[in-house]
Amino acid sequence: MTSWTITTEQPGSPVALALWRAYYTEVSDRWYLLHEGRRTDPAELERAVAARTGSELTPPTGQLIVARYDGEPGGCAGVRLLDPATAELTRVFVSEGLRGKGGAALLVAAAEDAARALGARRIVLDTRGDLVEARALYARLGYTETEPYNDDVYAEHWFRKELLN
Repeated sequence: MTSWTITTEQPGSPVALALWRAYYTEVSDRWYLLHEGRRTDPAELERAVAARTGSELTPPTGQLIVARYDGEPGGCAGVRLLDPATAELTRVFVSEGLRGKGGAALLVAAAEDAARALGARRIVLDTRGDLVEARALYARLGYTETEPYNDDVYAEHWFRKELLN
């Protein structure tokens, strides 16, 4: 039987870097194709990956979670505290060939558990309008749209969820 396993990972690990490169490639390409009719410049992609090391996704104020499908890395999610009661869900990604197999919901649930363990009572996230699959996932998992909590230039939708113990 093929199944998902969820573990924590260090942000600088080869597994984390490979997943982030895949994540950034997809979301960046989608944005550039929609707005400029081109894919991401490879040098720009490498600068973006290098600039966001993920150091905020380490204890005691964050956590990086990796999902493996049949032992192979297939997705990730991060959580970090914005304040003692609020965590942010970030970098949720499942490899294209593994979508539709339940990995995203498992990653989000693991991130919510990590947020609770960090002391958060609520979790927030931002996403873009063109990431319709992500918005549908968050709505299905009980997230509701809310007012902006950041000024990220790419954010178009903000969600929140109260975390029950």
